[in-house]
Amino acid sequence: MAAFLQKLFKSRKPAPSGRKAPDRPQPPAEPVEDKRAELREEQLQMLQGTPSQEIAANLAIEGSTADIRLRAADLVQDGDLLQRVQKQAKSRDKGVYQLVRQKLQSIREEQAVKDAVSATITTLIRNAHDQAKSDDTSLFEARLDTLLNQWAKVEASATPDQLSAFLKSVHRCRERLAEVKAVQDAEKLEIEQRLQREETLELISQTMNDLRQQPTDTLASLASLDALQKTQENRWLEATRETHVDKQQQKSYEASMMALRNYTNAIRHITQSTESLLAIAEIMIQDATPEDQKRASDLLVEINWPEGFPAPDTLDPAIKLAGKPKAPAKATEDHKQQQASSESLKTTLDQLEEALEAKRLKSSRELLKSAQQHLKSLDHRNSKGFQARIQLLTGQLRELTDWQGFATEPKQIALCEQMEYLAEQSMEPEAKSERIKDLQKEWRELGGSSDRLLWARFKQASDKAYEPCKAYFKAKSGLKQANLDKRKTICAELELFVDGADWSSIDWKAVEHILQTARQEWKSAWPVEFRDNRQVQKQFDGLLKKLEAPIEQERQKNEALKLAIVEQAQALTTHEPLQEAMNKAKALQSDWKAVGITRHREDRKLWQAFRKACDEIFARREAQRTEQEHAAKEADSAAETLLQKVAGVDSDQDEQSLAKAIADLRSIDVAQTSAAVREQVEQEKQRLSQAVAAQKLKAGIAEWQALVLARAVGDLAPDILPDKWAALAENAGELDDQEIVIRAEILAGIPSPDAEQTKRMAIQVQRLAAGMGSTEKTDNAMQGIEGLVAGWCLKAPDEGADLSLANRLNRALDSLIAG
Repeated sequence: MAAFLQKLFKSRKPAPSGRKAPDRPQPPAEPVEDKRAELREEQLQMLQGTPSQEIAANLAIEGSTADIRLRAADLVQDGDLLQRVQKQAKSRDKGVYQLVRQKLQSIREEQAVKDAVSATITTLIRNAHDQAKSDDTSLFEARLDTLLNQWAKVEASATPDQLSAFLKSVHRCRERLAEVKAVQDAEKLEIEQRLQREETLELISQTMNDLRQQPTDTLASLASLDALQKTQENRWLEATRETHVDKQQQKSYEASMMALRNYTNAIRHITQSTESLLAIAEIMIQDATPEDQKRASDLLVEINWPEGFPAPDTLDPAIKLAGKPKAPAKATEDHKQQQASSESLKTTLDQLEEALEAKRLKSSRELLKSAQQHLKSLDHRNSKGFQARIQLLTGQLRELTDWQGFATEPKQIALCEQMEYLAEQSMEPEAKSERIKDLQKEWRELGGSSDRLLWARFKQASDKAYEPCKAYFKAKSGLKQANLDKRKTICAELELFVDGADWSSIDWKAVEHILQTARQEWKSAWPVEFRDNRQVQKQFDGLLKKLEAPIEQERQKNEALKLAIVEQAQALTTHEPLQEAMNKAKALQSDWKAVGITRHREDRKLWQAFRKACDEIFARREAQRTEQEHAAKEADSAAETLLQKVAGVDSDQDEQSLAKAIADLRSIDVAQTSAAVREQVEQEKQRLSQAVAAQKLKAGIAEWQALVLARAVGDLAPDILPDKWAALAENAGELDDQEIVIRAEILAGIPSPDAEQTKRMAIQVQRLAAGMGSTEKTDNAMQGIEGLVAGWCLKAPDEGADLSLANRLNRALDSLIAG
């Protein structure tokens, strides 16, 4: 094939130096137009047959027409060939030059885009890797989203290894992000719990202070105190769940809650003992019997009114009755008691004067009641000196009450109007009840009202507003019972499952799901009555322990399995060969997935250790690959240097230079080079081998031509002919000199004289009939021509040879050399 291509693009070479070409008569030349047409047809056939890049480049330079050159140049895609075409076409064909120049520009632009994309991919991989290891968590999620958005634009151009490296870093970033969010959520929860605890303590403290200022003529609401106690207990429980609580804060809560419970229990006992207190109030102290005193004393013990809080007026009769001395006191003790009461009364009256001057109505009322209590404890002689002052201060308090009533009456009327408006509104019961409580609290803060009509108006509006809430709270009470029943059902189902479970073959993930579901449903079954829930809660806690015990055992067993997997992975970090270590690591990853349930925290620690070991194993592969790439680059560099060195060696140089160039190429270790360089090396070897063959061909044909002429001049010695020629001549058959020359011209592809066209046509038909084409492969053509030369030279010495025929035969051989 190479010989025929060279025939298309090159002219015949001159005769070798040192040997003058013999003068031979030239055959009549073919018409120039016919040659051009034939050449154009051959070149067009080459273009239509999908030529190689090398052929297309040659056609772009040596094509017979501008159209062929342009079409051939359009087929060339290789950058090096395009540069060669551009260089040679610059001063020969402007159309080809411009087309090739545009294609080279497009290739450079495309390469620039590819380089930019490659650089972007490398930068993104490095940024993702840096972010995965960075300790800076500010705007972590935003930076990760930016990386992902930028990656989406270049992902299609990334190699599988680059994609794997980027996704691995992104996975680590997401794990870091999850850890950061978990820490932030934990901090938020801790802050929220701390605020809840502080608010709980503040609310209880404020409530206790309000109770210490509670008027003795009114009794605190038992329902409100009970609701406050339960809500704050639940609130504290949630605010202390799974978090550290300061011991001092815990003690403060327990003390405050204990005081609230004692006060609530005292109010509850007073409410339950209303009839007994009324019966005691009807007993005159003078007529009281020891049994009456004991009954009053026992009742006070049962009520157990807490110290530091003003006792309600309801308890006064029982306190007085229980405090009646059983035996006459000694005179000295009575005198001391009277003197102490007088001092206390005097101090109280001084405080009352200060409160009246400061116009503090609520504290003034409390101090006046306290003074009246002290006055009652004095006998007639000691109380006489205080009567006038108490009457004066009572009048001042009345005036302050009237003035305060005048000042607060518009506000109280406004509260009545708000309560009446609220009674007409349709609202969510919980919210409406809270609003009612707020308005009632504002009413109390105004100090109440001496106007009974105004108070009745407010009370009637409050009752009307609260009426729709009664049904709701009644239904809520039914909801508590329904939730209690639901909890009992949960306990029954759990007990049935625990008693019937086969722990040896159970689905542990399903068990975990059942446990989580039971806890969620139990929590959702709220509210419930606290007392009724005690026994059910105890049963539920016991069932959870029974269920959690085998789960915990299974988790520990699975954690031991994963620990063994981690140890195996750690052992593989130094295992050789590396491929076997990677295969075993992949198998361990499958084993890891097959392990069952574990504790989340422990599993996380084990997973981090396992992932670290696997990363080290696969990092060795990356290091090995990097080392191989480095070795390949060095081998490519050395090979390219050698390729540039032998690029100038061709068939025109001596055999020693060609042999040295081939030896140099064979010294290259192609196993270390890249595929592109390896292909270049093989191409150069093939080119140099063809150059050696061409050189040998030239030398051989020159010898043939000398033998051909020697026979023509009668100077041919048969003993110098090659031994194999006898067999070749026999295969060629008995041919005369003319037929030998014509057949040689046919094989060489050169024309014969017009006078011999008929005979040439007959020979071609004969060859076709014998199955031989008009165009044969180069090797067959050379073998056929050598047989013809052998038949020419082996003619009998007495048979003369025509010199013109000898010249034609040598011209055919020259054509082979040129080809």
